[in-house]
Amino acid sequence: MPHQLLFTEILNSHFGGLANGILHSVGVTPKYPAAPISNAFAMEILVALILLLYFVAVRLTLSVETPGGAQHLAEMTHEFVSGQGESIIGHGYEKFTGYLTAIFLFILLSNLMGLVPGLESPTADKVVPLGLAILTFFYYHWYGIKANGFGYIKQFLGPVWWLAPLMFLIEVISHLARVLSLTVRLYANMFAGDLLTMAFFSLVPIGIPLVFLGLHLGVAVIQAYVFMLLATIYVSLAVSHEH
Repeated sequence: MPHQLLFTEILNSHFGGLANGILHSVGVTPKYPAAPISNAFAMEILVALILLLYFVAVRLTLSVETPGGAQHLAEMTHEFVSGQGESIIGHGYEKFTGYLTAIFLFILLSNLMGLVPGLESPTADKVVPLGLAILTFFYYHWYGIKANGFGYIKQFLGPVWWLAPLMFLIEVISHLARVLSLTVRLYANMFAGDLLTMAFFSLVPIGIPLVFLGLHLGVAVIQAYVFMLLATIYVSLAVSHEH
């Protein structure tokens, strides 16, 4: 039986049977039937719930005359992501702002989870960054096809027709490498950050670990921004008509 966080134990005690049923229905046998919900998945659920409550709070407290703190934070986040989208994607960036904002906030909050006692960063589990990278991979290809139609294939063929087969292979490998790059960058940084924080807290519980908590906070913010920035760049390249 793996080590379970308190929130994971609560989910497994109430929804473990449902999780087992869903997994068996798709032909998957959980490694630990008594605890089919892992810590990483439990933390993802917690992050999603927090974000949902935050969005509801923003919606219920919207005000032109007296905007609250939640609204100010939402507006700052929207302006920041919109500014990145406008400068990188250009015309038509608005349709991508929702996804880019959601993935930025999800990764940021997931990264920050490791700073809370009794919780873990789900992004420190390689499966979570991989899932986010695959989602982004399909997202920008989908919009690339929508924007360019069949002409999207030209992006993979290069400017010279007789080099098209070689260029196609190189481009496919390059796009798959993007998934690997997004995954490894986020996972390695968050895993190392969590590991260092736990190690120094166990050795020197007072004083010095605060430095690593500050570093963890900085890394959490930077990695969320880098992931969102790279996703924005990939979308820009996919929807561009100048191939």
